[in-house]
Amino acid sequence: MGIEERERKVRKRNDKKFVFDWNADDDTSRDLNPLYTHRHSAQLYGRGHFAGIDLKDHKSKSGFYDKLMASRRSDVEIARMGELDNIAAQKERKVNYADRHWSEKPLDQMRDRDWRIFKEDFNIACKGGSIPNPIRRWSESTIDPKILEVIEKIGYTSPTPIQRQAIPIGLQNRDIIGIAETGSGKTASFLIPMLQFIFDLPRLNEQNMVHGPYALILAPTRELAQQIEQEALKFAVPLGFNCVSIVGGHAVEEQAFNLRNGAEIIIATPGRLKDCLDRRILVLNQCTYVVMDEADRMIDMGFEADVNFILDALPVSNLKPDTDEAEDASKMTKAIGEDSNKKYRQTTMFSATMPAAVERLAKRYLRRPAVVTIGTAGQAVETVEQRVEMITDENRKKNRLMELLKGQFAPPMIVFVNQKRSCDMLAKMINSSGLRATTLHGGKSQEQRELALSQLKNGKSDVLVATDVAGRGIDVQNVSLVVNFDMAKNIEDYTHRIGRTGRAGRSGVAVTFLSSYDTDVYYDLKQMLTKSTLATVPAELRNHEAAMTKGGVGGRRRGNDEF
Repeated sequence: MGIEERERKVRKRNDKKFVFDWNADDDTSRDLNPLYTHRHSAQLYGRGHFAGIDLKDHKSKSGFYDKLMASRRSDVEIARMGELDNIAAQKERKVNYADRHWSEKPLDQMRDRDWRIFKEDFNIACKGGSIPNPIRRWSESTIDPKILEVIEKIGYTSPTPIQRQAIPIGLQNRDIIGIAETGSGKTASFLIPMLQFIFDLPRLNEQNMVHGPYALILAPTRELAQQIEQEALKFAVPLGFNCVSIVGGHAVEEQAFNLRNGAEIIIATPGRLKDCLDRRILVLNQCTYVVMDEADRMIDMGFEADVNFILDALPVSNLKPDTDEAEDASKMTKAIGEDSNKKYRQTTMFSATMPAAVERLAKRYLRRPAVVTIGTAGQAVETVEQRVEMITDENRKKNRLMELLKGQFAPPMIVFVNQKRSCDMLAKMINSSGLRATTLHGGKSQEQRELALSQLKNGKSDVLVATDVAGRGIDVQNVSLVVNFDMAKNIEDYTHRIGRTGRAGRSGVAVTFLSSYDTDVYYDLKQMLTKSTLATVPAELRNHEAAMTKGGVGGRRRGNDEF
């Protein structure tokens, strides 16, 4: 008839895919007959509706039908209908009341379902028997009121995820393995149960202070130990406890003088503490609370023998039984034997990663520990935007570094390198450009390292150029940018480096310069970038042969020049 028909797509027999294409004229979902498209309701006698009853009036509350039925109901039927309506309303209110969010419920009305939702909201995962419920608010916890007053004065408005779960476990005198991202508040999560633990012990005096401290905190680096000391003093001073740090870089005589009045809490690095124990400057005869912070870092730095020596120097008469009793809070919080002042030893380990070496250490010294994981173990914090740039040429890396430091980012900023000599070289280049840079590495004296950190924190320096000495636990507020001028030798160090920014819920940016010499970590880095919602995998990394399969020697021991 002169109408051009569109040629239909011919389906090949070998084509296994189902073809969903059809012409518009083939649509049978609607009726094209106007007789059935516009249906007309039946017209009967009366008022033009069925049986002379207006359907609209029948459905309304004031309709004729409802009035007619109401007039025929007896008083018993009316009373019964009222009871049924009340029962239905109560049931509906009860369902709505039970389905409220956990934040709208008092503590005594929380059900198992609410606690599961609570843990999902804060990404809390636990392993172990008899795990207590987390803390929703400070006021609902069993922490001593004196400690709660200090918490309020310090300004901790609400617990962090690791604090919500680790603190109630610690208050039960249970051994803990805590795995959480950097900047998540791990320090307070072991300090608060420790102070509660010390409250139940007699105060130190001239007679019992010669037996050593009640609590011991081990940290891998001097900077982290001193940072923990600063945080511990916020709690210890108002509560009347003495806290002393024992780290390298200071004279042993000076630290022995600080111990003249005794100390309830000792914060130390393994090497210097072992030296003090060998010289009999300090004993651990009554130490019953042990914390190993950044335990994986201590093992990686070669302190495993020193840590074993220190833990073996602790008293063994108060070791927990390696049975189900170690998971029973009622038995763990009781005094041992007839001595009301003697309590079971409590050992806790906190870190952002948990490699096999640390698991062996935990198996040896911890008894039925509760494992608390916040987020994914070893995964970077989600508030950090990770950028990777493939640059091999050294001059291009320097030029790109200066572009970043002089760009949109505000001080303070941190640049990480692998070798000490690179620190001083980059610092000179940055200083010559007009920015104020300082360095931090193992070749500096303790006074110089403390000065470098203080300058960065108080704003006298804009950029810190550092090795992995500053990679763990160092807390500098509002770091906007971290640059890995040299890619870390393993993915754990990379995770801790970029964790210097994006702390305490703030956002940050981490830029990594990746070269052809870093193929050992290509696979792990690709996996980490893929899991992050704030990262893009470069095409060169995604398609590289080394990124396809896991390999390399990521966990190797570093040379002395790398710190």
